[in-house]
Amino acid sequence: MTETDCAATKTILLVEDDDVVRQLTAEVLGEFGYCVHALRDGPSALELLHTAQHFDLLMSDIGLPGMDGRELVAAARQLRPTLPVLFASGYNERELLEEVRARDSAAATDSIVKPYDLQLLEQRLSELAG
Repeated sequence: MTETDCAATKTILLVEDDDVVRQLTAEVLGEFGYCVHALRDGPSALELLHTAQHFDLLMSDIGLPGMDGRELVAAARQLRPTLPVLFASGYNERELLEEVRARDSAAATDSIVKPYDLQLLEQRLSELAG
């Protein structure tokens, strides 16, 4: 697990299977002022969500091996029903996003396409995590 400086007031759980993308994204999120717990897969993220650790947002790749991002979010919402989610994908996943939003209206959900536009990423995070 990669963890940025956690003196920040908002904490993000980042799930990304690509090592380089995960490290770079965690670094950017840290520069935005967030505390980041960066993991490579859904099961590891669920383990952390079972703890008392507070998270303001879950940012997950959709195309994770094994447990994909949609399955991760469904399981995460069983544990933390109001946890905001930002999906990340190399593809425009608007249909999937609409499906998740329709099923899961209790928590804010959005998506962003990789490679990230950093201004847009910062804006989406601010809107979701406050």
